[in-house]
Amino acid sequence: MFNLFKKKSEREKLQERYEKLIQEGYNLSNSNRKDSYLKYAEAQEILQQIEELAAGVKK
Repeated sequence: MFNLFKKKSEREKLQERYEKLIQEGYNLSNSNRKDSYLKYAEAQEILQQIEELAAGVKK
């Protein structure tokens, strides 16, 4: 209940978007390979942003 007012960090937002894209890519993999690959590519870009944020925090 207290998480209702807690704002999500940029990393949490990117992580949710990454997971959504991976799931969409998986769902498309049986019907449309090209779109599936595009979703996975977009997810990889998001993952790279997450890693850059993590590296920036560690510095």
